[in-house]
Order: sequence, then C-alpha cells, then structure tokens
Amino acid sequence: MNDVALFLAVFLACIVEAVEATTIVLAAGTARHWRSAVLGVLAGLAVLVVAIAIAGPAISLLPIGILRLVVGGLLLVFGLQWMRKAILRASGYKALHDEAAIYEKEVAAAAKAEAGSRRGVQDWYAFTLSFKGVVLEGLEVVFIVLTFGTNQKNLPVAALAAAVAVVIVVILGIAVRGPLSRVPENTLKFVVGVMLTAFGIFWGAEGAGAVWPGADTSLLAIAPGVAIAALGLAAGMRRYRLSRTATPLPAPTPVQVAAATGGAADWTDGPIDAAAESLPVAAARPTPTFGTRLRSFGAFWYDFIIGDDWQIAAGIALGLLLTALVSSATPVAWIVMPVAVAFLLPYGIRRAMR
Repeated sequence: MNDVALFLAVFLACIVEAVEATTIVLAAGTARHWRSAVLGVLAGLAVLVVAIAIAGPAISLLPIGILRLVVGGLLLVFGLQWMRKAILRASGYKALHDEAAIYEKEVAAAAKAEAGSRRGVQDWYAFTLSFKGVVLEGLEVVFIVLTFGTNQKNLPVAALAAAVAVVIVVILGIAVRGPLSRVPENTLKFVVGVMLTAFGIFWGAEGAGAVWPGADTSLLAIAPGVAIAALGLAAGMRRYRLSRTATPLPAPTPVQVAAATGGAADWTDGPIDAAAESLPVAAARPTPTFGTRLRSFGAFWYDFIIGDDWQIAAGIALGLLLTALVSSATPVAWIVMPVAVAFLLPYGIRRAMR
C-alpha cells in the first residue's frame, strides 16, 4: 500500500467516527452548556493522548507477524459488522443511518436531564456526554491510526490522515452548528466496511503464514471482490424483500423512522458505537459502584474485541487458525480467509434478521 492509499483508507475510516463524535458534542453544547461540553472534549482528547502514548510503543514492539494476525482479526470483526449493517440498510431491512435524527435524539435527551455542577464543571451532564462521545469514537480512530500506520511502517501519514479528517468535520460542525446530515455517511460506512474487511483478510492471512500471490497488489483484487460480493448480496436481499411485498412501500423519511422507533433511530455502527448507546444517562441515576464500573469496563472491551456477534468473531478466529495450520503445507493457504468471509457475512446478516 502506497502513501496515498494509506492516507485515503485512514481518512475515510476516521471521518465517519469524527462525524458521530461531533454530533454528540453539538447536541451537548446546543441543548445544555457549551463551556462544559468543550471541557468534556478537552478531557476526552487528553485520555486519547494517554492511550496513544501507552498503546503506540507497545504495538510497535510486537513482531510484524503477530501484529498482522491480531490486527487482521480485529479489522475483520469491525469490517464485517459495518458491512452487515450497510447491507441491511441498502436492502431496506434496516433504517438508514440518519445523523439529523440522531442529533434530535441527543438534544431531546440532554434537555430532559437534570442540571447539576460537579468538580468545578457547571453542567456535569454536558461534560460527561461530550467526554464519552469523544473517547468512545476516538478510540476507534486511535486503533485505526496505530494499526494501519504501524503495519505500513508509516505512522506519520496515518496520523496526518486522521487529523485532517477530524479537523474538516469539526470545522463543518462549527460552521453549521447542527448535524452533518449532508455527509453521505451510509455510503462512507459501506466503503469503509469493505476496506476494513479487505485489509483484515489480507493482513490476517499474511500474519497466519499465508503468502499472497502478487504480494501487496493482491489487495487490488481482494477489495473489489469484497465490494462486489456485498453489493450483490444487498441487491439480492432488496429484490427478495420487494417480491414479498404486494405493494412496495417508499423509503421511510427520517421523521417516519424516528416515529417508528420512538424517536430513537438506530445509530450503532461498530463495537464502540454499541457501547455509546448508553451515553444519554440521566443525572438522577444512583452513583455506580466499583462492581458496576468493573462490569462496564469488561463489557466495553468485550464489545471492542468480540463485537456484537460472538459467533462471527469465533468464525474469524477459526479461519485464521486453519490458515496457520495449512500455510506450511500448501501455497494456496491464502484462500481460506476469503472463503471464510464469504460464509460469515451472509451468516451474520441472517442472524441479525432473526
């Protein structure tokens, strides 16, 4: 992968996370208190800086084979989740991701929460909402930057791509003071899901000992292959859905989606986003105990590493193990992971539809 491809891959992945974090911060500032929301952002950025300082050197010390194996597996967990949801949306089985509806939901939740100051912060709710949004979405950005940059031995380019994505989204968010609903986020998430899956297949198989024909150029076949398979699956599912409907209904508007879901349109798009659903927490809740905090911490890392479907994660691990077992016996061990993904993607979609 050359520097341009690395920059684009990281930029597109990070811009999605930046849009979601910005939407949360804008809601906290608009409905509550801007100064407290900004303090939450700064505190969240400080946590991310510490995470980078700790994780960066640790990742760079890993042998390249182990690094690619672990990173490839995690990218496949992320990528298959993003693609599964993108396919469900494109085929009409899942409501489209609507940043405007998300913004209204966050504003309404923030407006209902009780006011209160704590630890020198005038509006603690606005502070914590912004802080959690920045940290949860920012951790995915950190992961993408460190893994892509370290794998390609070009961390500065990956960091620059992430910084440019975040700066662009923040400037646009400040300029419009509202949701970035014009960003084609559903399309971006489909593209990013394809990229994460393709790189996960490539790096995971390579880390397990497989040798790709053509080395890095094989990505030029893997990524289009994943995209064609996903688009074909989405088109087939859409035709099937319409054939089962006597009178095809028009696509629901954002208002209809919000009304049908009680104003809470789905907005989860990854392991960290799933944890972020709990962000609007009323101030009247009891103070969490140590045990509660420990369970939440464990649940967060479970979501980050395993995702929302443990069977898919187990299938990825099994595919990588099989690749490692056959890599010394056959030169075509690389085929195991594409076949595994071709099975796991529709399997995950079917499980999600139950």
